[in-house]
Amino acid sequence: MTFKENVYNQCKELLNNKIHLLRQTLNDLKESASNETKSTAGDKHETALAMLQIDQENTNKQLENLLLQKLLIEKIIPTIQPQRIANGTLVKTNKGYLFVSIPLGKITVEGTTVIVLSPQSPLGSKLIGLNINENTTINGMTYVIEDIK
Repeated sequence: MTFKENVYNQCKELLNNKIHLLRQTLNDLKESASNETKSTAGDKHETALAMLQIDQENTNKQLENLLLQKLLIEKIIPTIQPQRIANGTLVKTNKGYLFVSIPLGKITVEGTTVIVLSPQSPLGSKLIGLNINENTTINGMTYVIEDIK
């Protein structure tokens, strides 16, 4: 398996873990809300129930976002060799590795740090369309493209 495929697989695994944790959190919140409805503590009960509903809404939004990211990453075919930087490209720069796909931040694969960023991010949008030996500058840092996979 190539380094790019390992990066891709770790991103999918990380997303699946996050989705699993959020689903577990939602189940816990539903159980807590169910227990709250059995209580008759008046105002405290109403406040606790409202807080649980807010937590459920926020968790549902996070879950929806992660499920969308999962759909986006599953559209990537990690074995394709791109001609230029596009969504799904692993980029080796003078500053390290970047995987243009979804916004996950830093991950470590095979002892190497890879920054996983979306093509809509400030740096991602500047990288799209570039080729080897080209460069882009953002926040005073110049990224020289050394290799793309």
